[in-house]
Amino acid sequence: MYELSKQFLFDAAHTLHRKIETESSLRIHGHSYRAEVTLRGHPDPATGMIMDVGNLERELEAVRDALDHRFLDEINDLGPATMENLCRWIWVKLEPGLPALWKVSVSRSSNGDACSYWGEGGQG
Repeated sequence: MYELSKQFLFDAAHTLHRKIETESSLRIHGHSYRAEVTLRGHPDPATGMIMDVGNLERELEAVRDALDHRFLDEINDLGPATMENLCRWIWVKLEPGLPALWKVSVSRSSNGDACSYWGEGGQG
């Protein structure tokens, strides 16, 4: 069993209703995010790859474009712009084209926050 991962970066702004640190969260603010998408499976015997990284990059590009330099509050099917919802949103967008999708992670290196999603029931 192998895992193949590809990362992409995006910058986006949002607001967030929270119980603590509410003043700064309610104002429009932004973050630089790193998303990592992981596929899991056995390599194809003919190619030696789970998936060609070039094809994986193409799948990720549309998702990155939908998030990069956007106001996340305006993405209708995202919900509150939390890292949890970003992971789930990325998963839902990629799952149809990536049958070997195993995990989606989103992090913000500026403050060390990170979140991962493995799909419904953790089954990927």
